[in-house]
Amino acid sequence: MNAHATENRRLLVRLVISAVVMFGFGFVLVPFYEKICEVTGINNLLKPDVVAANTQVDESRWITVQFDSNVHDLPWRFSPLQQSVRVHPGELVQVAYEVTNTRDFAVAGQAVPSYGPQLAGQYFRKMDCFCFTQQTLAPGEKRTMPVVFVVDPALPADVNTITLSYTFFEIAGRRISALAGGPDGRS
Repeated sequence: MNAHATENRRLLVRLVISAVVMFGFGFVLVPFYEKICEVTGINNLLKPDVVAANTQVDESRWITVQFDSNVHDLPWRFSPLQQSVRVHPGELVQVAYEVTNTRDFAVAGQAVPSYGPQLAGQYFRKMDCFCFTQQTLAPGEKRTMPVVFVVDPALPADVNTITLSYTFFEIAGRRISALAGGPDGRS
């Protein structure tokens, strides 16, 4: 029995040593693999293969997007920072509008977009827009507001110009007295 117990101990020691060696090999394999990939340029995990490109952009076609701004019974100054841009359908574009509250009290407003021709609205995708939320401006506050959009490549081929028009409306009863210092919003 003594010889049998000794044989079992040797087998157990070999098994433990094998397990430690396999764990160590697995542990060392990761940096070794990364170094091989870096040297050969294959599957390099440390840097991207290529710069990501939007394959949905139709570079064979140009669309002119014109910008318009209006206010409805609201004495704010509101205008686009550029009158138009030329874009490829599918291209991500950012433009900005500027608005100034010319009143002596805070006012909340909401911009409503419209499109010309009207069917262009189906193909005009806004990713970010000030029109998504109400805008509250303090007395005399001036703000630059971005619009990020994409013109869908499925836009009919006979449409070469789109007009994006925003009209700002005052939100009734939304004078912000806390900002202005008085109960009715006037100082």
